[in-house]
Amino acid sequence: MSIDKNIIDIVCCPVTRLPMELMPKQKLHELNKFIKDSELVNRDGTVLVDELHEALITRDGKFAYPIENGIPILLEGHGIALSQLESA
Repeated sequence: MSIDKNIIDIVCCPVTRLPMELMPKQKLHELNKFIKDSELVNRDGTVLVDELHEALITRDGKFAYPIENGIPILLEGHGIALSQLESA
């Protein structure tokens, strides 16, 4: 199930309050490679084990949030700092 485009227009990052957009497929693929290798944690320190089918990304590209069954999970602890992709 894909996220409703109207939802994307009204949600914002709970940490930065920046607008969000659907994560491009290429970036999502890169993120999933790190998840597959158990090299990615969310903001509450949980190691991510399940690959993401969709995600939202802040417009500045610093945080991502998973979308599950068409619903964005916009809880601060579920956010993924994308700086982890650069430091690995």
